[in-house]
Amino acid sequence: MWHFVGKWIYKLRFLLTAILVLTTIFMAYKAKDVKLGYEFTRAIPTDNVKYKAYQAFRKKFGEDGNLMVVGIQTDSLFTLKNFTAYNQLQAKIKAVAGVEEVTSVTNAVNLYTNAETGKLESIKIFADSNITLDKIQAGKKTLTGLPIYKGLLFNPETNAYICGIKINGDTLSRKSREPMMAAILSHVDSFEKQTGIITHSSGLPLIRTQVAVRIQQEMRYFLVGSVLLAAVILLLFFRSISAMLLSLVVVIIGVIFSLATLVLFGYNISLLTALIPPLMVVIGVPNCIYFLNKYHSAWLDKKDKKLAIETMISKMGVVTLFCNITAAIGFAVFAFTKSELLKEFGLVAGINIMGLFFISLILIPFALSIMSAPAANQLRYLQNKTVTKLLLKMEHWVVNHPKYTTTAVAVFVAVAAFGITKLKSQGFIVDDLPKNDKIYTDLKFFEQHFKGVMPLEITIHVPKEKEKLGDKAWRQFVHKMIEKVAVLEDSLYATSYFGKPTSLVDGIQFAYRARSGNDTLQQLDKEAWTTIKTGILQNGLTGTDGSTSPSAGTSLDPITGMPIAAPAPAPNQSIDTINKNGGLAKLLKSFIDSSKQEIRVTVPMADVGTLKLNGILKEVEHKINRILDSVIYIDNGINKADSTKFKVELTGSTVTFLEGSKYLIDGLKESIFWAFILIAVSMVILFKSFRILICSLIPNVLPLVITAGVMGWAGVPLKPSTVLVFSMALGIAIDITIRFLVNYKQELPNNNGNELETVKQTINQTGLSIIYTSLVLIAGFVIFVFSNFGGTKALGWLTTLTLFVATLTNLLLLPVLLLIGRRKKWSGK
Repeated sequence: MWHFVGKWIYKLRFLLTAILVLTTIFMAYKAKDVKLGYEFTRAIPTDNVKYKAYQAFRKKFGEDGNLMVVGIQTDSLFTLKNFTAYNQLQAKIKAVAGVEEVTSVTNAVNLYTNAETGKLESIKIFADSNITLDKIQAGKKTLTGLPIYKGLLFNPETNAYICGIKINGDTLSRKSREPMMAAILSHVDSFEKQTGIITHSSGLPLIRTQVAVRIQQEMRYFLVGSVLLAAVILLLFFRSISAMLLSLVVVIIGVIFSLATLVLFGYNISLLTALIPPLMVVIGVPNCIYFLNKYHSAWLDKKDKKLAIETMISKMGVVTLFCNITAAIGFAVFAFTKSELLKEFGLVAGINIMGLFFISLILIPFALSIMSAPAANQLRYLQNKTVTKLLLKMEHWVVNHPKYTTTAVAVFVAVAAFGITKLKSQGFIVDDLPKNDKIYTDLKFFEQHFKGVMPLEITIHVPKEKEKLGDKAWRQFVHKMIEKVAVLEDSLYATSYFGKPTSLVDGIQFAYRARSGNDTLQQLDKEAWTTIKTGILQNGLTGTDGSTSPSAGTSLDPITGMPIAAPAPAPNQSIDTINKNGGLAKLLKSFIDSSKQEIRVTVPMADVGTLKLNGILKEVEHKINRILDSVIYIDNGINKADSTKFKVELTGSTVTFLEGSKYLIDGLKESIFWAFILIAVSMVILFKSFRILICSLIPNVLPLVITAGVMGWAGVPLKPSTVLVFSMALGIAIDITIRFLVNYKQELPNNNGNELETVKQTINQTGLSIIYTSLVLIAGFVIFVFSNFGGTKALGWLTTLTLFVATLTNLLLLPVLLLIGRRKKWSGK
């Protein structure tokens, strides 16, 4: 059949090439519209329970991953020069398009009870204008006396201060986030130069933006680097500029097709899809080498270009087809996982790997037909003395020392098996970055001084039971719940990996300070918590006489339902009054939903990694169940406990990160299984022999085992970028096996079924192109070692290792397996 295909392609080469050119022009037009993706939650299936919970949370409370933070550490902030500069920095950042709010010590507020209206109002601690050193020092005294800001906006023990920047949610999903972040960082840098105070910037919006931009930059670098590296290798192999250029045109068209496919499918460039263009170069070049190698061999034999081209197609067409099928399978199986990120990567990579086959099959015969016949110096590589000598040594070991080969493999596998037991699944939000990278070091600054900035969200749902219980019992229930939430917050804050929680409770404590008029922090804390624990809050709501109406002269805050009209001193007239109406409501509205049924507790935490995070979340769930398990309320004088009153949900970007990592890793593990099965089916279809199937799979499974063992010994964790290696490498390495076995199968009849002679001949004939293509593949993946991302770097050297071992097992172990049980027959014994 392939002999007919060769004649047909040669006959229609001009028409097929014209179609290819027109298609390439269209795809190039589409490729220019490829965009960078900023969405990082698509690792989780949309029908996942945690994904749905996170989306429901965002709908009720807004985006949790939209807080950028800028931190400083200095004992001279409250000097006139530095404080003024810090205040101006906040104003400049607030003016940047896309920034919704900026919060720091400079615009911190205090609460007071307005003597005339009897309502709680908020006042700025530091004036906006006419700032003097005396006012700054007075404001500092007030600020440090407010418990709500300690651990939230400043750390009094280390003199560290944090500025929170809330980013508009729509801006975060658009390209406009890049200039917005650049503008913010520009103002931060100016502040650092002006004051000499070192700044630290972090938060999910910044991390994600900078990582996305670096991905795009690396894609360009790796694409250019892989093309240049391939050009050098091709030039060294073929000693022909025309052969090199032809191969580069093939892979460049493949790159264009891959980018256009992203656009046509509505996908963006992500950390995974950014790898596809360089992979097209790495995988496409071996196609060219095998086609050109066969063409040159056929030319030496026939001295006729037309016959040589037809022979090239008929001999290498089926081989290259199945090689690309198996390579495509290694990637396409990701499309069957539940992760959108993997689906996109697998689908686009699989389609375009098959596209490379057709591009090669059409363009190479056309180009060779119009090019001059190969010169003698261009064919010298076919008799490369160094490679030939190496292949003869391999043949000697296969034929004369098969036991040494199998014993060596067994030893390596045994050592690798022990290393596999050391493998761990672990991932961090920023672990792909070097430890000296500013993104990483800045994040550690916030973990050191504020215990982290990664958001964990706890939502506590309370069913509507007011009508059933009555006002009095319902208020008692709610107030007891608030007390329990306060205990939960204290318990979380006492750990080393959680920062200061923020919730409705903090606002209530803040409001009590405004009511008490007590400036002594210790007395205030004691009084506030005693108030909650002894039921004074309850009495304030129900009246001192036990009635269900507020005490005379009081009114209830519309958000908290607590009394806000107790007499209090008038505010200092030197402090600007802001937000005259509803100050407390504005402060707390983001911590309770509109139906007053759900309370939100926001807990910043450190980037502890997926290995610890899962255990930490279970610990949090245990704390919640223990603390909130039973809330006692009074109904008709009878104490009752109901542990089903609360529905608690752990969500937020931190939880979705853990769930996404689990899905990616589980999906990748599953994809390896399906890749193995589908490749096995392809091998059965191609060779129609169970014995050949076993012989082909062993040399390709063992390199994966050895690589996994090396990961265990080297302490490289299982994470999406490293698990990706196994399915990819299996799909690519099996190409070597296919080329060896197809040649073996084609030459076996020519040797009258003598398998020993056929194996020896195959090693020497196919070994040359196998070594050349393996070097290209290895060189192509080595370039990823220069990535700034640890995962991409690991992908590079692990895939390189796997392909190197696969080359050895296919040239040494595969021939031994083919000869097992048949050696005596051909030795004459």
